[in-house]
Amino acid sequence: QVVPISIAIIFIIMFILFSNARDAGLVLLNVPFAAVGGIVALLITRFNFSISAGIGFIALFGICIQNGVIMISDIKANLKLGSPLEEATKEGVRSRIRPVIMTAAMAAIGLLPAAMSHGIGSESQRPLAIVIIGGLIGATFFALFVFPLIVEVVYERMLYDKNGKLLQRRI
Repeated sequence: QVVPISIAIIFIIMFILFSNARDAGLVLLNVPFAAVGGIVALLITRFNFSISAGIGFIALFGICIQNGVIMISDIKANLKLGSPLEEATKEGVRSRIRPVIMTAAMAAIGLLPAAMSHGIGSESQRPLAIVIIGGLIGATFFALFVFPLIVEVVYERMLYDKNGKLLQRRI
């Protein structure tokens, strides 16, 4: 129950931030890829879903939502400067690749000791760390390679009519 409520709250905050459901929905597309990464990591390590893993998913969703917000904001800023959609998207990814990778890498490296621990209390910290590390791998791949393509498709449909005529210049 907590995870769907968290996602709903995140959507509401994104809706308020972007003032439209389209961009909020685009940002939320990061969540399924992060979830798949976390679930695969749990399966590989043979851990069951637990309260700790659920908390890990909530933290993971926050990180991957941050990546989506950064990407959408940068792409929209490039479009407002008058860049064509394809160039705005490429430049948005190019300028944000380092922050996205560094965020994921530092979080994963920081959680590696918790994921590998076998001491007292590790039963609760290992699933949390494993979910976040696995989810960050999936979410980072998505944010850098798939997400920009989806943004281009959605914005392309919004900016141009069926004949390829530009409907609006700015977003």
